[in-house]
Amino acid sequence: MPKTSTTAEAAASDHPEPRPASKSAAIIALLRRPDGASLDELVQLTGWQKHTARGALTGLKKGHTTERTKADGVSRYRITSTADQ
Repeated sequence: MPKTSTTAEAAASDHPEPRPASKSAAIIALLRRPDGASLDELVQLTGWQKHTARGALTGLKKGHTTERTKADGVSRYRITSTADQ
């Protein structure tokens, strides 16, 4: 008999929490701040190129709800909720 899972269990297994010391975990921590993070802050944190940091933001949309605001010509990104909330 095949194993079945609930939608919540499937979502959790599709998007596990990153390892605590990983770059992904650090990005998520920055994006959970009330004011979020700018692309330059993400690049500085990870050492990645801008296009790679943007790709990471896109990947986060699979398990998180994000918002982008723009002030003084600088975009800021923030996680507003996760799939399990």
